[in-house]
Amino acid sequence: MNAKERYFWDLNGHLVIPNVLTPEEVKAANDALDYLADRCADGTDEESDFLRETAQPRWDGDTLVRTRNNAPFLLKLKSPYCDPFRKMIVHAQIVSRLQVMCGKGFRLDHGPQFIGGLKGTLRHALHGAGEPHRPYVSYHNQNGHTHVGGVTVTYNLADAGPDDGGFACVPGSHKSRYPMPDGVRTMENDMGVVAKPNVKAGDVLFFMDGAQTHGARPWMADHGRRAILIKYASRTVTRQGASLDCLQPEKYWDIDIVDGMTPEQRAVMYGPASAPRTSDLKLNIDEKGNVYVDNA
Repeated sequence: MNAKERYFWDLNGHLVIPNVLTPEEVKAANDALDYLADRCADGTDEESDFLRETAQPRWDGDTLVRTRNNAPFLLKLKSPYCDPFRKMIVHAQIVSRLQVMCGKGFRLDHGPQFIGGLKGTLRHALHGAGEPHRPYVSYHNQNGHTHVGGVTVTYNLADAGPDDGGFACVPGSHKSRYPMPDGVRTMENDMGVVAKPNVKAGDVLFFMDGAQTHGARPWMADHGRRAILIKYASRTVTRQGASLDCLQPEKYWDIDIVDGMTPEQRAVMYGPASAPRTSDLKLNIDEKGNVYVDNA
């Protein structure tokens, strides 16, 4: 990551790196997505059943437009269809920048996920900007080094030009100190602060997932939207992924340990995972000094 990239990243909260994938690599990834769509739609074998269950595909007519984000099913496709995505998770141009963004020892938290869309696909309202404060995706700068809890790496497999729609963000919002106005959130009155980075097939977009305000404009291009999103986290952060499987106290500790515990005692026995799944497991103390689970 050179000085110009670091400046842009720190200032804006996102960064586009052109031509990370070759045309051949873009084609291989698109072919793999076509294979996934075919298996989910018409497959009758065991792999197809697995993909339908784990990918939870969403369709627009006959076109696959989205998959779930917290199951790495794309990494489990049979070879050669898994190969493009396995290469993506440790691509040299990605690793070199994530070492600066998240720190050494960064980890795949969840994904890869496919996000697509056809002409007319509606917007995805803006969200993020660390409001309310979420330490696992927050942005911090100290001693000349940046630290981001969560970074999304988006591999673009189709062009998304200035009028095409797709990913949109508010540059600099990771440093904002004020709530986002509703008009900005819906992009109906964005005050001119919403940007739509322009990308081509093969380009990679990094953004501060959760720290930066982001979403998507309606897709307006005649060709379909196609992007692979991979969610990374710094070493000590857990957001979704496998952490959700061991979240419950009975799994994270042991059923014998938590058996018979009060709700207040169980509240501190949950494993690490991001909100909202554990956001209501917060303790408080009433006026009489009694500890209780605060669901407010």
